[in-house]
Amino acid sequence: MTFDADLNACAAMVERADPWRFRAAMAAPVEARKLLFPLYAFNVEVARAPWVTQEAMIAEMRLQWWRDALEEIAKGGPVRRHEVTTPLARAIAPEDAELLDELVAARRWDIYKDTFEDAAHFERYIDQTAGHLMWVAARRLGATDEAVVRDAAYATGIAAWLCAIPNLEEAGRVPLLDGTAEGVSALAKGALDRLKSARANRGRIPKAARAALLPAAHAGPVLRAAVDAPEKVSQAALPDPRRHFALRAMASRW
Repeated sequence: MTFDADLNACAAMVERADPWRFRAAMAAPVEARKLLFPLYAFNVEVARAPWVTQEAMIAEMRLQWWRDALEEIAKGGPVRRHEVTTPLARAIAPEDAELLDELVAARRWDIYKDTFEDAAHFERYIDQTAGHLMWVAARRLGATDEAVVRDAAYATGIAAWLCAIPNLEEAGRVPLLDGTAEGVSALAKGALDRLKSARANRGRIPKAARAALLPAAHAGPVLRAAVDAPEKVSQAALPDPRRHFALRAMASRW
């Protein structure tokens, strides 16, 4: 697989919409980018599908389009032509498509204004979105220790979620089950503990697969700030993690 027009389009899409993962992909070896860019571009498309319209039915149809494309990939037959689905179909396996279908299904929560049912529902949402995405990337690059990857993914997902809370609230969503200072701090502390656990077990991840975990490099500063000063979440005053990410990514660390 070469960097054709589709892969370049995927890279440009990620650069515009997901700068954290774009930086992570650019810190990865070139061969890994051929997987990461279509995978992250897919995530961009799915994540924004519920937000480009006020009509729930249209948003559902947009998500269903991606589920149909993933079903084609899972079956191993012809896949609809698209600048994201075409390179994605070359980069992932049928079992990956099944996990990504769960990711798309989880994004249906974003369409509506219902609260999460309970803590288990919220954790499942984070695991099926951030978790499935990172695990697909990691195992395609050779990782076998799913627990370590999902710990890093959970921390990454919670950090991104905390940064998004002001926008979610402005859009009429209820992003947290416990939005008190204590609740926010506890959520961030739990995610930070899982990040520390993942880092302590970094050696279980093959070198070639560590590029998939590089998005976790931004999580630490965000989570620590939310633990220490949870009011910064609602004030959109969490730290810009780009400097910290750049320093860690230079050493391929997360």
